[in-house]
Amino acid sequence: MTSKILVTGSNGQLGSEIKELSSMYPQLSFDFLDVADLDITDRAMVEQYFDSHPIDYIINCAAYTAVDKAETETDLANKINAEAVRNLLSGSEKHQSKLLHISTDYVFGGIHNTPIDESTATNPESAYGLSKLKGEILASDSGRAIIIRTAWLYSRFGQNFVKTIRKYAKERDSLSVVYDQIGTPTYAADLAKAILDIISKVSDNSAVFQAGIYHYANEGVLSWYDFAIEICNMSQIKTPILPVLSHQYPTPAKRPAYSVLDKQKIKNTFDIKIPYWKDSLRTCIDWLEKG
Repeated sequence: MTSKILVTGSNGQLGSEIKELSSMYPQLSFDFLDVADLDITDRAMVEQYFDSHPIDYIINCAAYTAVDKAETETDLANKINAEAVRNLLSGSEKHQSKLLHISTDYVFGGIHNTPIDESTATNPESAYGLSKLKGEILASDSGRAIIIRTAWLYSRFGQNFVKTIRKYAKERDSLSVVYDQIGTPTYAADLAKAILDIISKVSDNSAVFQAGIYHYANEGVLSWYDFAIEICNMSQIKTPILPVLSHQYPTPAKRPAYSVLDKQKIKNTFDIKIPYWKDSLRTCIDWLEKG
């Protein structure tokens, strides 16, 4: 039997990658909607949608992601990242739709120096991180949600660090990039595949839908500086990249200093294979070079 899936925020990086991969999952039927089609902050609109669409799974890619603007647009960030999650859960309750909700490493704060697992206490240090944590809590309390925290997301679609570095490195004599923020990039196409593999396995009963929090990023550990260096190397751009400390590049929102995510839980639970960050970056840059 075909499982019916709603993908919200379908024009973003992750939603676009899911759309690209969807034809590889003929046993799944998709409804790709962005804010112009379904404003998930509008409770009445969400309820009306679910009244006429018996959805089995919701992949919530919709999010407010302007990290620095969130410091002053707190209400809007909370509306999209938290209240909208409540709307999706409430609207889909009669169908008992399962939710796969995307969250972020920004829910963590403080000092870490080893990979962070799902049991680590949250302590967001930005308005964006707090809004995403509120959404996590709502999703978790429902008992029918898989929450996937990810980090440093990039793609051939949308705006992201990879595209920004390539653009500025071609335009400027040098670039300064922080080297004291440590984590791991996530190629959105890899995350999209992991999500669709989970749904596919649950749908054909080769896996159980185990609600809870999971971490997903590519394998490896690096700084934003290391990432920028490799982006330029793979793009054959010779512009010098200069390492700077975070306090030399102040931003309205505080960034996590160390947010390497421990991915063992998602790998073990759903038999997910995660690619190494350099391999995925190579794939993405090959796509970008094709134009």
